[in-house]
Amino acid sequence: MIGADIQILMPEVVLSLYAMGALLAAVYTTKDAMAPLLTWATAGLFVLIAVWLGINGQGTNVAFGGMFVDDGFARFAKIVILLSAAAVLLMSETYMQRRGLLRFEYPLLVALAVVGMMVMVSAGDLMALYMGLELQSLALYVVASLRRDSVKSTEAGLKYFVLGALSSGLLLYGASLTYGYAGTTMFAGIIEATEKGASLGLLFGLVFLLAGFAFKVSAAPFHMWTPDVYEGSPTPVTAFFATAPKVAAMALFARVVHDAFGGIVGEWQQIVAFPSVVSMFLGAIAAIGQQDIKRLMAYSSIAHMGFALMGLAAGTAFGVQAMLIYMAIYVTMNIGTFAFILSMERDGRPVTNIDSLKMYSKREPLRALAMLILLFSLAGVPPMVGFFGKFYVLRAAYDGGLAWLAVAGVIASVIGAFYYLRIVYFMYFGEETEPLDGKITPVLWAFLMGSAAVMLVGVVNLFGIEPIAAAAAVTLVN
Repeated sequence: MIGADIQILMPEVVLSLYAMGALLAAVYTTKDAMAPLLTWATAGLFVLIAVWLGINGQGTNVAFGGMFVDDGFARFAKIVILLSAAAVLLMSETYMQRRGLLRFEYPLLVALAVVGMMVMVSAGDLMALYMGLELQSLALYVVASLRRDSVKSTEAGLKYFVLGALSSGLLLYGASLTYGYAGTTMFAGIIEATEKGASLGLLFGLVFLLAGFAFKVSAAPFHMWTPDVYEGSPTPVTAFFATAPKVAAMALFARVVHDAFGGIVGEWQQIVAFPSVVSMFLGAIAAIGQQDIKRLMAYSSIAHMGFALMGLAAGTAFGVQAMLIYMAIYVTMNIGTFAFILSMERDGRPVTNIDSLKMYSKREPLRALAMLILLFSLAGVPPMVGFFGKFYVLRAAYDGGLAWLAVAGVIASVIGAFYYLRIVYFMYFGEETEPLDGKITPVLWAFLMGSAAVMLVGVVNLFGIEPIAAAAAVTLVN
């Protein structure tokens, strides 16, 4: 049966073998000279595996006695993770090379982090979950502090590591409590143990587990690492943090609450609703005074995770569908936005101050228009696709009996619109300052324009992801 189990894990196995093989090849040959080739090869492999999963993935397959689950929900999350990671690698290659940061380890650490994420979203057991989570986290700690000559980058890596260790401790304590009161680490066994209601000890275990997950999605009040890590990390690494790991952590969140604790929805609904509402308001209010666009995007991501958690708090299949759609849209918006941030330069040096964008539309009208579309979409202004993402989660919360949460979401969305529109105001009406360089690589230009186009054209039918997300949600919530 081992052969059949390995067959189910084949995408993860292929990616792991590639990462280890490429690491050895680079170490014993040209080292950093291989970095550009490895970056493109890794991105290409991500896309190939995503296509393979989309074409060949069928039904629900279980490996290693239920520890690993390959179903429609996991495949949807994996495809989004793989494609977003590939996009970030392609966007980062020129940027990292110009600044002497493109080391051969970078794409391989991203590949290992992606393996961890793929294991996370397919976990059917608390031990498998923790293995995937730690593989992802350890790789991310290293890439956060990749710029070793920068105090901010080193601080970002250290802060992420220390707080990540704290969150892992919370998660492990929750897992041990859950094991103690349920008598098993398997999700199928935990859901059986909760059939007649959950004991107080099991609920404590659930709370600690969800606290650990909230850290990984940077949901308030476990968000404290996010602004410093976003600002201190190299910008391509920040773009990676803002996309693939968020999808993986949110999918893991959904997997645990529905697969392991699906029998006590009423108990965890309020627990999930709390970080949702706190994240939405903290992200919306704290971002208003930010002058650095990377810190602003950090608070933006906290607010967006609050909206995604709103869909999850509904506790229904439609809520999971809304969350998946929201995350797919969020990742697309962020890739375009970070493509723009990566192009912000003056005299060959990166610029992240929002004031530098004043009257940007006068010099670069097309790029300013693309950024305007992305910012409107992030703010949830109709008819951009971002509006429909928010509409889905608001409707899911209302249908799930959480009308108060939906109302809070609308208020937070209105507050949050201010800081997005402030950037638009600067680009079109601000007093002109020292201009940014007009250079942008073809890859960045393609991602910026492509992402903006998706925000407009996607209004038609969301590129057909609605029925796919619905089918994925049904496989999880049954």
